[in-house]
Amino acid sequence: MTEVDFDVTDDMIAVVEDTDLPRRLKDNVYETLEDRGDATVEDADELAKAVETRYLDTRVDPLDPVGTVSAQSIGEPGTQLTMNTFHYAGVAEIDVTQGLPRLIELVDARKTPDTPMMTVYLEDEYATERERAHEVVWNIEATKILALGDVSTNVADMRVQISLNRDTLEERMITPEEVAEIIEDNLGVSTVQQGTDIQFGPEEPSYRDLLQLVEELRDITFKGIEEVSRVVIRREELDVGEQFVLYTEGSAFGDVLDIEGVDASRTTCNNIHEIHRNLGIEAAREAIIEETNNTLAEQGLDDVNVRHLMLVADMMTNRGEIESIGRHGISGSKESVLARAAFEVTVNHLLNAAIHGEVDDLDGVTENVIVGKPIKLGTGDVDLRMGSTGPGSGGSQAD
Repeated sequence: MTEVDFDVTDDMIAVVEDTDLPRRLKDNVYETLEDRGDATVEDADELAKAVETRYLDTRVDPLDPVGTVSAQSIGEPGTQLTMNTFHYAGVAEIDVTQGLPRLIELVDARKTPDTPMMTVYLEDEYATERERAHEVVWNIEATKILALGDVSTNVADMRVQISLNRDTLEERMITPEEVAEIIEDNLGVSTVQQGTDIQFGPEEPSYRDLLQLVEELRDITFKGIEEVSRVVIRREELDVGEQFVLYTEGSAFGDVLDIEGVDASRTTCNNIHEIHRNLGIEAAREAIIEETNNTLAEQGLDDVNVRHLMLVADMMTNRGEIESIGRHGISGSKESVLARAAFEVTVNHLLNAAIHGEVDDLDGVTENVIVGKPIKLGTGDVDLRMGSTGPGSGGSQAD
């Protein structure tokens, strides 16, 4: 029995629980009965049976070619319709790859997206107070030396001179002493720090070494996460009310989850491999479904049934790792020699199979089409034989 917080009788619950509906649909029925308020047992029975009938009608029939239908359902809008947007001016001027390139990126399981980004949600006072939210921003956004002050070179004295901006230091909560210490640790030089001025130079007078130090200085990350070049903060209306949300250019999902003030339960990124490393394969599967669904919806193609995307995500993740749909992933690791050969590099596959004495059982679609046999889907997977119904009856039946 399920727990319900509204005035539904045991008879109504019994009627709904007696159906073959999954838990989620049963809960939806209870919510509808709650909204009605004056529903009777007969109403509950009628509603439950109607939902069950609709549910059973929409289930896939045995031997349906779900893979082929999914491929067509995603491939046709993905290539023939309006998916021609290469870049989409995303949230607050952060460019995010969209359209067909993003879809290809996902099914290819690229290690890093073209435009990695994170959506960082905050918790407690960090989500509602701008000053506290900015504390999280400076802990995430990479702070380089040019953001903290001016850098110049004194060729006569062979010194690099840094003039720090006091207001910027206070805003980003970093001291001149910390800046000098980070420079010494990273460049292996001795610094002279007076107030907001810092000086250092090469051990031996050398113009080349001086310029080299300046270049290395510009690459140092003084605060924040090196991979995140920019953070945009926006106040948004969420289910829990108005809150600050951070959008980042660059992605370091695991590092961000450890930062104080970040709500790890809602924060996400568009790199499915980072999600897999930090949250596991189930979370990566959800991310693939969500990202492909959002990419299609962005193009106005949200009528593609999510079950097709779920099937693709299941295929990519069912072995516990994220596999691409291609010769280096699912298509290249099929059991069937002919299926692999039909996809790409035909001769190599056939040659390797012959060398290793592989046997093709002709179980899939592709290999049966190649050899001219009926495919084992739909009626092609049903074997009929004729037999008598009884001694001397002369009748026949299909077994």
